[in-house]
Amino acid sequence: MSDIGAAVEFYDKKLSFQRLHQEQGFAIVGRDQAMINLWLAGDDRWRTRDDLASGPVKSGAESFLAGTASCRVQVLGVDELFAELQPRGVVHPNGRLRDQPWGDRDFAVRDGDGNLITFFERRGRQSA
Repeated sequence: MSDIGAAVEFYDKKLSFQRLHQEQGFAIVGRDQAMINLWLAGDDRWRTRDDLASGPVKSGAESFLAGTASCRVQVLGVDELFAELQPRGVVHPNGRLRDQPWGDRDFAVRDGDGNLITFFERRGRQSA
């Protein structure tokens, strides 16, 4: 996340997750049985590094990582959750509610940084 406070507020206001824990650079948000860990991607040392031969940047918190993550959250009642979140304008344009050939029914949202969260419910494999 590029800003932990803004991320926690987004997950609260837009996705109805509650803040379970927050400290500098890290937070845990939860809803029902799901918990998502959020960490600050604020390491900008890679921008001014002089010695490129020293190897790759690898702090795990580089600022360019904000918005590059994704996760899948299994839920019960995916249709109801979609109906709740869709009016809030968070559903990804390509993430509409749909049945997948592997048997999941899912939809996707993007958080304030652009990380993709797919909510899915197992429905059983579709016939070919």
